[in-house]
Amino acid sequence: MHVLGIETATQVASVAVASNGGILAERMVHNRRTHSVNLLPMIKAVLEESVEERRSLEGIAVSSGPGSFTGLRIGMSTAKALAAVWNIPVVAVSTLETLAFVLKGHGSLVCPILNARKNEVYAAVYDFLDGNSNSMTCLHGPVAVQPGELAEMLLNYDRPVTFTGDGIGEFGHLFKERLGKKARFTPFSVAFPRGAAVAELGLLAFREGRGGDPMDIKPEYIRVSEAEAVWLRKNSPGGLTE
Repeated sequence: MHVLGIETATQVASVAVASNGGILAERMVHNRRTHSVNLLPMIKAVLEESVEERRSLEGIAVSSGPGSFTGLRIGMSTAKALAAVWNIPVVAVSTLETLAFVLKGHGSLVCPILNARKNEVYAAVYDFLDGNSNSMTCLHGPVAVQPGELAEMLLNYDRPVTFTGDGIGEFGHLFKERLGKKARFTPFSVAFPRGAAVAELGLLAFREGRGGDPMDIKPEYIRVSEAEAVWLRKNSPGGLTE
């Protein structure tokens, strides 16, 4: 089975193809061009490098968030359109789960954090029961939370915590101060969601019978967009008036 993985939840765009034999091809870019410009050429490249015929592609996995609202919409719409044209199923994969997955077997709790702006991070806490890829358990989240509140919550686990994700650049020092030696941090090479991890998690999901109609998948925004927040303030009882 061949699965295309699409990741556009952060400033990094990444796509990959996974099969039962492993990761066959991957592309990743972090530049000033929008995902709408980068994505289709990247998909075309990994398919040309990994599958002899397009019909051998049997599914698409797409990162569902949380993350950039615009990036998620681009990834989701692309996955839905390609799946509809190619008549193949789609499965949505949590962006935070994607970040944690590459650290399976690490031996500590894993807390992926993505910069959600407004002095918040998107976060979740994962544990690997025995190092097996199917045993990852989400202990908390996903949530949008202030870093200080997250640090206080993590102290309750009384275990080392490995942080990953683009949030460690801005907030890593805070977790180091609050958690001391319990706080560990991944290198940048694994701190961004990878298309390879999305594709591999998609492969596992399809094996378990998950995935289906592309129109059924939805982004996992966690919180409303700024435009939606303004609309709610204006239209809720006692809200703002023009």
